[in-house]
Amino acid sequence: MPASLLIGLLALASLLAIAASLSFGSSGIDAPWQRLAAGDPLLRTIVLELRLPRALAAFGAGSVLALAGVLMQALLRNPLADPYVLGVSGGAAVGALAVMLVGLSGLAVDAGATAGAFGAMLLVFAVAHGPGGWTTTRLLLTGVVVAAGCGAIVSLLLSLSDDLRLRGMLFWLLGDFGYVRTPWMLVALGLAAIPACLLAARPLDALARGELQAQVLGVPVRGLRMAIYVMASVLTAAAVTTAGSIGFVGLVTPHLVRLVIGSAHRGVIPAAALAGGTLLVIADLLARTVVAPRQLPVGALTALIGVPLFLLLMRRRQS
Repeated sequence: MPASLLIGLLALASLLAIAASLSFGSSGIDAPWQRLAAGDPLLRTIVLELRLPRALAAFGAGSVLALAGVLMQALLRNPLADPYVLGVSGGAAVGALAVMLVGLSGLAVDAGATAGAFGAMLLVFAVAHGPGGWTTTRLLLTGVVVAAGCGAIVSLLLSLSDDLRLRGMLFWLLGDFGYVRTPWMLVALGLAAIPACLLAARPLDALARGELQAQVLGVPVRGLRMAIYVMASVLTAAAVTTAGSIGFVGLVTPHLVRLVIGSAHRGVIPAAALAGGTLLVIADLLARTVVAPRQLPVGALTALIGVPLFLLLMRRRQS
């Protein structure tokens, strides 16, 4: 399939997913467009102040996680790499849960998650820099070790929390858009990241074929690897800070896109961003409506969707 056709179809699917997210929710007030046009104040509050920010945040988080997945898979030249492989998500979880543990909330949690994410990024960045600079293997192993350490600290923080805070901490860990009210920065980051990544599409194509071939083609490999790592970490940190840990979006969507249009990053980058955003909007809609009025953690649903898709992709890849 031509890349332009897939991008057009994904753009249409994303609009339909957002429209469905605005139309249905856990309140039981569905298909509200006629009443909204009539000026119903309650409906206006539900749609514009609750559902719209949540839908935009889900789309923005899915887009930046998919972009981070594309970058990480190009950086590590490993199709199994995802945005959380270098410990950024674990660092954000440690920062956010530590803030929650002392009784703070709101912007303090965002600040703690941001500080933890960038702290983990700098730690991996510093430790992985050995003789000869950064290597793919050293970077990957350091990230796995830092992620494991962060996971241990998260378990310790959860064991120290009381029952009142434990539910909120667990929901944050599993992904939750229920408290998002200002998604505009995340959406703006996603919109800005797409053209920034497209500028590096040809160097990414060269890097995916191997560092030696990229150097032969004149690609500044060391600088490109550093830029990819920083960009992927920033995108992951923004998503985790907004919605907690949401897995499989950055792992599965680049695979699905490459399966349809090939591996050229000029088409993969915008298509993966749209696919990731659409997938997460649908997952958030299901989280709000499947057992309404109760809500499910979004991260659990993305895992339920992502695991069978990933296994199917692996089976097709082997055959």
